[in-house]
Amino acid sequence: MLAIDTNLVIRYLTGDHPKQSTRARKLIDAGDIYVGITVMLEAEWVLRSVYEYQPGDVCRALRAFAGLPGITIEDEALVATALDHVERGMDFADALHLGKARHCEALVTFDRKFIKAAKAADVEMVREA
Repeated sequence: MLAIDTNLVIRYLTGDHPKQSTRARKLIDAGDIYVGITVMLEAEWVLRSVYEYQPGDVCRALRAFAGLPGITIEDEALVATALDHVERGMDFADALHLGKARHCEALVTFDRKFIKAAKAADVEMVREA
């Protein structure tokens, strides 16, 4: 199994660099690929911030990538739930923080936008510090 870095995910999804995109596609399509949760986090940020994908487009792209044969996503259920939360207005990083804290009584924050998005997503465990 090979672990890949974010730039391979981005090249695969965007095809923005002829040589690197071709190499990324060949490597990833061969399968037996591991994608860490931090790679997914960074890929979401790059697609949104650099490539100006809208949240729904980011979710579709990352879900399609995660569903490729031969791809193993670290904590796949958490990533899938986080993407569900993004589609309901939550920030992906916040959704991952929330998922990692699922064993806790609450996740406290000063980020009122996070609190509001969590409530809109019917997540009650996020509260103000």
